[in-house]
Amino acid sequence: MHWFTAVFIAALALTAVIRLWLSRRHIRFVLANRDAVPAEFSSSIPLAAHQKAADYTAAKTRLGMLETLAGAVLLLGLTLGGGLQLLSEAWERAFEAGGYAHGIALITSVALVSSAIDLPFALYRTFVIEARFGFNRTSLALFFADLAKQAALGALLLLPLVFCFLWLMARMGSLWWLYAWATWVAFSLVVQFLYPTVFVRWFNKFSPLEDASLRSRIEGLLAKCGFRSRGLFVMDGSKRSSHGNAYFTGFGAAKRIVLFDTLVSRLAPPEIEAVLAHELGHFSHRHVWKRMGLAFGASLALLWLLGWLIGQEWFYAALGVRSRSTAMALVLFFMVVPVFTFLLQPLASWYSRLHEFEADAYAARVADPRDLARALVKLYEDNAATLTPDPLHSAFYDSHPPALLRIARLHTQQD
Repeated sequence: MHWFTAVFIAALALTAVIRLWLSRRHIRFVLANRDAVPAEFSSSIPLAAHQKAADYTAAKTRLGMLETLAGAVLLLGLTLGGGLQLLSEAWERAFEAGGYAHGIALITSVALVSSAIDLPFALYRTFVIEARFGFNRTSLALFFADLAKQAALGALLLLPLVFCFLWLMARMGSLWWLYAWATWVAFSLVVQFLYPTVFVRWFNKFSPLEDASLRSRIEGLLAKCGFRSRGLFVMDGSKRSSHGNAYFTGFGAAKRIVLFDTLVSRLAPPEIEAVLAHELGHFSHRHVWKRMGLAFGASLALLWLLGWLIGQEWFYAALGVRSRSTAMALVLFFMVVPVFTFLLQPLASWYSRLHEFEADAYAARVADPRDLARALVKLYEDNAATLTPDPLHSAFYDSHPPALLRIARLHTQQD
């Protein structure tokens, strides 16, 4: 056995075991606290809602455990099990080995296999778990229509990008990874610009906010914060789910404020203002740009590493592949990288939670923190978000701070 094969198997096993262990901890902790609402929320969250959140969290986490196992089996099957090699050889019968068509076909077929494995989990999550807890409003026809649109959008955006990467890898010599990185940055910025005005309309309808009083309140907040937007819109999120949210999207002249219709119907105007003040806190602190900068820096490092690995014979052989090509290198690398970067997840989660605290603090300065606290409590209840996550699981995965800590901080910021 090659040394890297052993390292890969060990890393995959460690990642899977830790993920399963964290999930098991999370389920036990949540269910152990199921029968008592935390004292801080006892006056605002009914016991029945708290128990619903616990059961919902446990159900989602159990499904996540099965997805972890399926993902590990799929990765082993495609690499050491010879799946990638079989796909490559199958496409060699139709296209020139190592050519652009062969590479695109290989990458597309791997994506389709992965999507086929994910599909049963997505169906179960939507039509069993979400339906059981009263959240799903998606029909089977809408589910598959969305799936078709996502596939079409993926083909429209990603196939040209894949071709561009393969061309750069073939033509730009040893520094191809630098050109590929610049292409990736440009692509990401273009998509970020076009998504809120073009692509998102494939999936949802947006209408201008009609409530004059609420619009006036929000416009006053925007003026106070120095935020320029191209409009305030309500999105028909209720046609798929009863979950509520709000966000701003885009950058430059394309920035838009979007409210889910479920949020507008559930929260009072001062609470909606406070939620948007939180989102504007992300804008004020330039969190989107900071996260994009980190993502671009990480992608540069990863592409540099791929630029070195692509010429190493052992990289292919140790992962069960005999057919070397630029497309195969791309597939192998981006399938294997998550196995070796999983232990960095707590750092990413910590950084995201730091941004959430900063956005909350900003909202407390420009709006009433009591309104934000009340809005968050309603959202926790409506979305069946557990108030008692396992601390270690939360440290690994949660992009937002635990409810108890977040609300407690807001209370200290009240006048």
